[in-house]
Amino acid sequence: MPPAHPFDDDKLKEECGVFGVVGVTDAANFVALGLHALQHRGQEAGGIVSYHPDHGFNSARRFGYVRDNFTKQSLMETLPGDLAIGHVRYSTAGSKGQTAIRDVQPFFGEFSMGGAAIAHNGNITNAEALRRELIERGSIFQSSSDSECIIHLMARSLQRRVPERMQDALRRVEGAFSIVAMTRTKLIGVRDPLGVRPLVLGKVGDDGYALSSETCALDIIGAELIREVEPGEMVVIENGEVHSHRPFAQAKSRFCIFEHVYFSRPDSILGGRSVYETRRQIGVELAREAPVEADLVCPVPDSGTPAAIGFAHESGIPYGMGIIRNQYMGRTFIEPTEQIRNMGVRLKLNVNRALIEGKRVILVDDSVVRGTTSRKIKEMILDAGAKEVHFRIASPPTAWPCFYGVDTPQREKLLAATMSEDEMRDHLNVDSLKFISLDGLYRAVGQAEGRDNACPQYCDACFSGEYPVIPADMIEKGFEMKAAE
Repeated sequence: MPPAHPFDDDKLKEECGVFGVVGVTDAANFVALGLHALQHRGQEAGGIVSYHPDHGFNSARRFGYVRDNFTKQSLMETLPGDLAIGHVRYSTAGSKGQTAIRDVQPFFGEFSMGGAAIAHNGNITNAEALRRELIERGSIFQSSSDSECIIHLMARSLQRRVPERMQDALRRVEGAFSIVAMTRTKLIGVRDPLGVRPLVLGKVGDDGYALSSETCALDIIGAELIREVEPGEMVVIENGEVHSHRPFAQAKSRFCIFEHVYFSRPDSILGGRSVYETRRQIGVELAREAPVEADLVCPVPDSGTPAAIGFAHESGIPYGMGIIRNQYMGRTFIEPTEQIRNMGVRLKLNVNRALIEGKRVILVDDSVVRGTTSRKIKEMILDAGAKEVHFRIASPPTAWPCFYGVDTPQREKLLAATMSEDEMRDHLNVDSLKFISLDGLYRAVGQAEGRDNACPQYCDACFSGEYPVIPADMIEKGFEMKAAE
């Protein structure tokens, strides 16, 4: 795959989206639509597995966008049946940027009691230790993905049925996992005990059901949201009935708070809350915490838009589209010369000069990762004649890497890991820079009292350095966790 366009190089990437449907004619077509709605969660590759009693299991895995592959009738005809699951991905564990087609999910395994396919969103933090153990016991791996460990653990289980084998396997797994799986007759969904990554259950027509990473993918197929799959829950759907199981010891939920900030689509519902409304409320909290005299509030498209709307409303400063996004620049844009490469951000974004000129501008963005894009955007705003540039960031400083399914740079490459807020302001050379506080973010997601430091309500490790699951593989490689305070 070619690299992402320059603008997105400085964003954190959610690494996977999963979707499954049972009880509908041509289920793979529904899955393709669902994956299209989840494309923001993974743009490198996608795959679908379906089952038909007369044709058995069939799969298709392709690099690139869903729309470029899974809209072709010739391909979709090879995926018959009323049961199918699918997956969109960036690279997770394994060699980034060197993905082989064998790494693309869903993964399929043929067991003594029949076949099963599995699609996984998240990251297994003890995958390397499990992999070594499995290889020593004779397992032969076909991919570099951490998710394949689950299939091998299932194969070694002594249980007779696939759901029980999956429970056996997942009890050995550490980290974050939201899983959609299938047998010849069952659609299965599982979330890890902390519920780090999202998974929802929906109703399709009279007899069908769907499992999805986000509610926006249910909307696209006309499905009705029933509820979230709860942390630590396994749902098994067969013959039009949903059965709930609790295979893990009960634990307090630690859902990823960055899903609210950036990863999920703004038209999705998380924990009963509109993602759009939460992001708008983040802007309100930002305006209360970090006011500044200015003439215009501008979002950095598109992820900063709801927060900018909230900031403008609370501050009384006019909102304006000071930066316009080019919607038609694809990931495959050829950059043949250094001169063109240096125009990277301008290929994606353009400043609305007539609106910006002579103004004191507040730029609202969702995060600062390396800071490279923030510097380029600031330069574009100043080149357009802005008098002042003030950054307001809709998340706390990202100072720690994520090990639960998000593509995060190494810690030393995170700007907030090596600089204070004032140092980042000077590095970006802006008039002011303020991040929302961790308590402010918690208030915006509905926790009126802010963060419970003794027992945090969310996983916020990328901001706090407090990891709810010990990243065993990374510690083995020398990663140093934050010292207990």
